[in-house]
Amino acid sequence: MSSNRVFRSSGLALSALAIAFAATTVCWAQASKDSKEVSGLFSDVKSEAVQLRQDADELKMFAHVGRSWESHVTKVEEIKRHVNNAGGLLTKLENARIKASPWQQQAIDRVTPMLKELASNTTATIEQLNQKPKFLQTGPYAEYADANYEVASNLAELISDYVDYGKSKARSEELASKL
Repeated sequence: MSSNRVFRSSGLALSALAIAFAATTVCWAQASKDSKEVSGLFSDVKSEAVQLRQDADELKMFAHVGRSWESHVTKVEEIKRHVNNAGGLLTKLENARIKASPWQQQAIDRVTPMLKELASNTTATIEQLNQKPKFLQTGPYAEYADANYEVASNLAELISDYVDYGKSKARSEELASKL
């Protein structure tokens, strides 16, 4: 009779353990599910970053081949607009962070400093453009143009990788659910 109690107690303990494990797994799966809102915002940031890279490349070229001051102003204003748009998207990402999966939160954390650096470089570029409009091919202005291109390229590559990863992950999960 005492061995039956041991088996019943063991069976109840194992059942409780199995239920706890299943509940934890379900909670983890729900918590790690990718946010569609965040994925959409990542796609928007990618679009801005790709455009930023193109504009920064053109500005870098302007600084090395010599273009009119007005051409520089126009291009820097385009870059500023894209940086501001990306900053607005970053604010939305931060607000949606609680809904984001762990990898999406990590992506937000990695993209944030790059966008801040790009904003800072863009501000410095504008200041140099305003202060020394005759020295656009030399000195700090040309260096900021080069740095903006490097950061914009790295940002575009990083966010593109995250967007591609998210799409691949979603596709893999879709296929796994069909098994």
